[in-house]
Amino acid sequence: MSTPYRVLVVGLGKRGLHHAAAFHANPRFTVAGICDIDATRLSAAAAKLGQPQHDTDAARLARAVRPDIFCFCTLPSLRTDLIRLGIESGARLIAFEKPVALSSAEGMVVKSLLERAGTKAVVSHQHRYGVHYRKVRELIASGALGRVHTVYGTASGWMTHMLSHLIDYMRWYNDEAPAAWVMAQAAGRGKLADLHPSPDYLGGFIQFANGVRGVVECGAGAPDVPEVGYWWRKCRIGAQGTDGFAEVLTGGGWRAVTKQGVSGGEGCMNYDLDMPPYIDQMADWLDDDRKVHPCNFAAAHAGFEIMMALCRSVVEGGQVALPLTQGADELAALRQKLPDRKVLLSCAENAKEYLP
Repeated sequence: MSTPYRVLVVGLGKRGLHHAAAFHANPRFTVAGICDIDATRLSAAAAKLGQPQHDTDAARLARAVRPDIFCFCTLPSLRTDLIRLGIESGARLIAFEKPVALSSAEGMVVKSLLERAGTKAVVSHQHRYGVHYRKVRELIASGALGRVHTVYGTASGWMTHMLSHLIDYMRWYNDEAPAAWVMAQAAGRGKLADLHPSPDYLGGFIQFANGVRGVVECGAGAPDVPEVGYWWRKCRIGAQGTDGFAEVLTGGGWRAVTKQGVSGGEGCMNYDLDMPPYIDQMADWLDDDRKVHPCNFAAAHAGFEIMMALCRSVVEGGQVALPLTQGADELAALRQKLPDRKVLLSCAENAKEYLP
């Protein structure tokens, strides 16, 4: 076996610990360093991860560790600086949480930095490893739905938490086809003040270059997913074709109706099951450039541009063409555009998150 890849993990909240634990459990990696601004949290994590080097200063630790993989799981406001730090550390691969950035302008900077450095990057759209997500993909790929004409996604959570996931899996179910244009509307200013700033509700359409139509709704006005009890897992992603449909519920399995009949199965988002293959495929990509990670940055950035274009449509009105050619600060524009009135809810459960 080759020498394990050295990993530095920055940010040891819930998601950071998921990443660090998955790296630590895989013999293809060594967690060489961990960083968090909370010294107590840092010491507790070190005890669980074999006592790697640890420091509250990410730059100092990166210089000491010189990692092969620089992984950060921090608030979305810190993307660009940590991408730069990962590149400066000499890391061959940078792994980080969605969203890619908080504006198309910042996303273009991140993309340029990675391309100039030649650094591989992955973004944590790890739900796709769930057995229920993969079963829907297998049905679509088998031709059981006939010619796919519509892909869709809904989530009760707000945009910068959930829309990145919805779009990524819709694109996966549509063979990663590029988007040609989008059109959208939004409502509610409450979550624009959140650490994951977003309109309270956004709904829109995506026209893909292969003729498939995408429909997305995210936030307070998105339809309920009554089959799922846990609020954050009320997500529905699926595809409709000439011969049937198939869809996955993040917290409630999968189901399909095709010419072969009605079918379905279990499945639920589970970090213990979804993280190991997501982590393992980073080593595959570092071992062999041909084994591109399914959650690669290029795919994530394509989905991110769709999300930012939907925001632009809200602000500008009408259709927005893709790919975007100039950067903008879409969230700042939404703060100026959206009226200051309460969002209307799709179900009473949403009140606890969207109404004061």
